[in-house]
Amino acid sequence: MDIVMQILMEPFTWGLVLGLFLMSVIWQSMRKDIVNLKHENKRINEDNKELQGHLNTQLKINAKGNEQLQVQLDELREQNDNLRANVGILKQKAGRVEMRQLHLMESAVSVMREQAPGFAPAWEKAMRDAEAAEVAGEGGLKKLIRKVLPGGKIKKPTMKTGESQTEQGNQ
Repeated sequence: MDIVMQILMEPFTWGLVLGLFLMSVIWQSMRKDIVNLKHENKRINEDNKELQGHLNTQLKINAKGNEQLQVQLDELREQNDNLRANVGILKQKAGRVEMRQLHLMESAVSVMREQAPGFAPAWEKAMRDAEAAEVAGEGGLKKLIRKVLPGGKIKKPTMKTGESQTEQGNQ
């Protein structure tokens, strides 16, 4: 026993015992941490799988919605192209351009009856005035009256040139 007491009195022995004790405490703490980390890892993996399932479901829903929107967009583009083609065809429909030209000429002839002297320059001026009146009459009351009474004329006040005023004064 003397030898055991002598060994226990050595500082090396006390250091070894203290070191082994600390190592066992640290080892037990590490084992608890390892077990806790395994449980935490398992829980995180389960949450990850659940979130991936939710994400997949959401992506499928979004894909269906996007697919439906794309189909609608394609249909609307096709309708737009068809309507654009129909508008172009209706604008070029025979008769509309001729009717416009007929209205212009009729308006110009009525002005020419009032301003007969100097037929060629007056004719050109009357055509320009009729075109300006047609452009001005594209909207508003004039357009409505023209649609309701297609043969009806809307007379606008005309400005008489100096020549026509002097000729009227001479007559």
